Amino acid sequence: MREVVLDTETTGLDPSVGHRLVEIGCVELENHVSTGRTYQQYLNPEREVPIEAERVHGLSSNFLRDKPRFAEIVDALMSFIGDAPLVIHNASFDLGFLNMELGRISRAPIAFTRALDTVALARRKIPPGAPASLDALCRRFNIDNTGRELHGALLDANLLAEVYLSLLGGRQATLALNRGTRAASAAAAVRLRSRTPRVHAPTPDEEAAHAAFVATIKDAIWKA
Repeated sequence: MREVVLDTETTGLDPSVGHRLVEIGCVELENHVSTGRTYQQYLNPEREVPIEAERVHGLSSNFLRDKPRFAEIVDALMSFIGDAPLVIHNASFDLGFLNMELGRISRAPIAFTRALDTVALARRKIPPGAPASLDALCRRFNIDNTGRELHGALLDANLLAEVYLSLLGGRQATLALNRGTRAASAAAAVRLRSRTPRVHAPTPDEEAAHAAFVATIKDAIWKA
């Protein structure tokens, strides 16, 4: 099963008032394990980046000025995503921006039914009232996020992939043993099954104590 973990950075919180995407990051999963394939792209938002947003992700208007516009990268993005389910933290936010950008260039929107919202998933898995931000979930599952001084779409998508797998119960159930490990495990099992039997005979004192105990039991089956 193929899934894509997706995250975005933006110029603000609301696409309906003109805020735009400035970065997209994606991580590919197969059967809940990262394949190592990623997609990352900075974008020219065709507007100034407010200082409040720059403080969050560190992407300035000057840095983004020579980056491609969304229309120039949309085919590569959609090719990477394909028809896979999308794993997104607060899906309505990221899909809201993606669909706004798609609408600007007369492309079909991404259906919200394709998204698995990890905020909603976390709410079902963690105690009521516990924080469900990405940083809070990293702390809960002992995921190292010390490199996250600023938000970054690909960095956050990688962290979210680990959080997602932890919310599902960890990687153990999905990791297949390689051939060498299977062979070593089988050999160890054979050694365990074929080891020399140990002798567990009772001592004379133990036999005498057992006989004395049985003598106190009325109609004990051991006397038959």
